[in-house]
Amino acid sequence: MPAGPEMVRTLLASLRFSAFADARPALGQLHTLGLRLAVVSNWDVSLGDVLGRLGLSQWLDGVVTSAAAGVGKPDPGIFERGLTAVGAGPHEALHVGDSLREDVEGARAAGIEPVLVSRDGAADGEPEGGTLTVRSLLELPRLVSTTAPH
Repeated sequence: MPAGPEMVRTLLASLRFSAFADARPALGQLHTLGLRLAVVSNWDVSLGDVLGRLGLSQWLDGVVTSAAAGVGKPDPGIFERGLTAVGAGPHEALHVGDSLREDVEGARAAGIEPVLVSRDGAADGEPEGGTLTVRSLLELPRLVSTTAPH
């Protein structure tokens, strides 16, 4: 059995990630609409590579990780880094995520309109009044067309 650094390399090499089936088509449609897109995530610095291997990075204008930013969601600082990555102000952006605390509360603290992804129709707590909610990322192109931030 490997030990020390070799064990860490072995464990990391065994990790496999997959994208939700709706991720590629939704990102492609959003990109076609001319939107600038960034991933803002509580993740390590390998996220950009993972997104590349999954075929998602071609539609992204930026990837911001908590490890690189030195702060994680729900802290507004990580959201501000995401805004910088796409060259937008808070009133021009939507943040899409699946956590009420990290994504909804964090985005609101940064002045960004949140969109909660609740794939099974049940959020991880009751959404606060007025929170836009989708069950699939495929709902986003229509949603942004009708609720474009001002």
